[in-house]
Formats: sequence, structure tokens, C-alpha cells
Amino acid sequence: MELSNQAHTHHPNRSDTKRQQILDAAMTLFCVKGFSQTSMSQVAKQADVSKQTVYAHFGSKDELFVAAIGAKCAIHQLTGDLLKDPKQVESSIRHFCQAFAAMIISPEAVAVFKACVAQSDSHPEISALFYEAGPKHIVGLLSHYLQQVELHGSYHFGDCHHAAVRLCLMLFGEQKMQMELGLTISDSAEQRQQYIDETATMFLRAYEGAPN
Repeated sequence: MELSNQAHTHHPNRSDTKRQQILDAAMTLFCVKGFSQTSMSQVAKQADVSKQTVYAHFGSKDELFVAAIGAKCAIHQLTGDLLKDPKQVESSIRHFCQAFAAMIISPEAVAVFKACVAQSDSHPEISALFYEAGPKHIVGLLSHYLQQVELHGSYHFGDCHHAAVRLCLMLFGEQKMQMELGLTISDSAEQRQQYIDETATMFLRAYEGAPN
């Protein structure tokens, strides 16, 4: 049994390690300097790898940006694995709310969002990349899950895409608005947690039962 467990344990190889170094360096630079002011050479230097290594893992800066956003989502467990059991609706939705609410107020997420907004007039393609890799991807995961839940008959969401968007936007809360504006946070951690819990409860109650 011990040998079997060891066989199934994934040990990051050198390539995995370098890839993670590149992603970490890229996210740091994208947050500090913005997308347009960040070069692949700077990423290589920050990651302590060669420029050729960066390109070997990511063919372009666009690809690297998308991968960095995806990695940030994965760190907060915002992947398909988070929403996989349509029979465990309440626990799945509450776990999603916790993960999503934590991610959107993380310093990196706020910094990248603000950078995209600041450059949206001159570089709308950056905002499009961010939207596809982050918000649209997450809403898509949630929407697909709600469709699976609805098949079991206990909940009716109508337009699952709209329901998914509605939940995500409700989870923004006051704190995200204050952070984006550079204001002092008014809610304590306990108040933020209460808001998340109440939002999840409200969402589940609103769609519980058969369609009218």
C-alpha cells in the first residue's frame, strides 16, 4: 500500500518548477507594471530563467497572461473540481462562494482588474483576455453546474447563465468596491464572512423548488 501511494504521488519535476516560477513572476509584474509595460525579458529575469525558457513554456505574452489568470483561479480552487456533485447543492454553492469571494478581494486580482480598467481605452484586448480567462470562465463553470443541478428537480434557475452572473456579482460586496477605489476597508473579516454566508443562503432560497 505504501509503495502504491508513493507511485501516485506527483513530484514536480524541473520543468514544472520553472513553469511555476514563470507564472509567479508574471503575475507579480502584471500587478506592479501592468500588461503593456511588462516584457517577456522582464518575466525571465524576475523568474531567474532564460528568455528562451519562458517562450518554451508560453508562446506569447498573451498566452502567459491567460495562464497566470488561470493559475490564480486554481490557487483559489476555482476549477471544475469545485462544482462536480449536483446532488450536494448547498455545500457546493457555499464552497464556491467562499473560494470566489476570497479570490476577488485578493491583492493580485484587484491589481490586475484595476490595471485592465486603466488601460481599457488604449488596450481593450487586454481586458478581453482577462475577461475570457477569469470572469467568463468562472461564470461558465458555475452556469454549467447549475444546469446539472436543475436536472435533479430540487432547484429551478431559469436562465442558468444569468443566475451564475447574479451570484458572482452579489458576492462582490462592499469590500471589493472599496478596494478597487483604494479606500479603507470598512468591514471586518467576521462581517465579510457573514455577508458571504447570507448571500449563499439567499441565492439557494431564491431558486429552491419547481418552476412557477
